[in-house]
Amino acid sequence: MPELCRFFGIIIRMYSEIGGPHHVPHFHAYYQDDVAIFSMDPIALMAGRLPTRQQRLVEAWAELHQAELLEDWQLLQHGRKPFAIKPLS
Repeated sequence: MPELCRFFGIIIRMYSEIGGPHHVPHFHAYYQDDVAIFSMDPIALMAGRLPTRQQRLVEAWAELHQAELLEDWQLLQHGRKPFAIKPLS
């Protein structure tokens, strides 16, 4: 699963399942032992959990980079490599 971004100990990844069961564009956020899945339009927690602070950071980052996330989703679904996305700083 390609890593798109890393900031404040949070890792953002996106799966590619060409022809697979994915229907809603989404990404995975990892922080220590916690994992959460966020939809991209709208930005919303779909499954899993992160500590409150990290969840808010992920949501803020995703709002800033929503267009890039959706573009990377399309690239992955067509078997292409996604672009890295700038972290929060």
